[in-house]
Amino acid sequence: MELIEAAKKGEALIAEMDSFLQDSDGFRLWWLGQSGYLLQYNGKRILIDPYLSDSLTKKYAATDKPHTRMSELVVAPQLLRNISVISSSHNHTDHLDAETVIPILQNNPGIIFIMPEANRVFVAERVKCEIDFPLGLNDGNSVTVDGFTFHGIPAKHNEIERDAQGQCKYMGYVISFGKYNIYHSGDTLLFNNLVHLLRPFHIDLALLPINGNKPERKVAGNLDSTEAAALAKAIAAGCVIPCHYDMFYFNTADVNEFAREAEKIDQPYKVLIGGERFDMHR
Repeated sequence: MELIEAAKKGEALIAEMDSFLQDSDGFRLWWLGQSGYLLQYNGKRILIDPYLSDSLTKKYAATDKPHTRMSELVVAPQLLRNISVISSSHNHTDHLDAETVIPILQNNPGIIFIMPEANRVFVAERVKCEIDFPLGLNDGNSVTVDGFTFHGIPAKHNEIERDAQGQCKYMGYVISFGKYNIYHSGDTLLFNNLVHLLRPFHIDLALLPINGNKPERKVAGNLDSTEAAALAKAIAAGCVIPCHYDMFYFNTADVNEFAREAEKIDQPYKVLIGGERFDMHR
């Protein structure tokens, strides 16, 4: 099967990122596929939930849920440099991938790794780092690194699951920097006070999954297209970008349906393809 082509990939993608590195006018964001993004602002870069390998395709090749890739890999993790922060929202491999994270940690001295505090032991074992290296966060808490403040938001995947200390295992983050606030939900369904938690941040950009919740897939689910558009509208997001589709054939969604739902309720949105850039200025 032919893979969906990236807008830019490899060295060409890196060259585009580098060309804007010193630009202080607004921020830029590149979709890396699945729920992964590179955010660039004021000469600094952060990586959000990158999955840049075929580890899941290899792992599930001979099972009843093969993770057959749909889209081109946009960039090898070894090419990503000058990264200040890398974050993981939870322990599933498409959000915490050793084949992606380990080379990024090796190539970016001084990088800070943000993850749910509840997942510390698992994260350290998976990415082969010291147990005290990651910076742990819980819902209701925040931490500031290199000008970026990460606010912990609970995620429901498929439950709001906590460890024995009451700390969230699945999380989203509101990332505040300069005059901007971005919400990356991680993997989540809707839950009662999510809108209440998010509205005070005056979200400029929401990054939301649209692949839905279908038990026959035998994996935890997410918002669907209607729910993602409605959530963005409910929190008055300036723009919403859909994600978590077009990576694996067994667990995807039609992004055109999301576009129709957003248009129906007059919610501003932008659909990206892998390696494509989004700019925001205000």
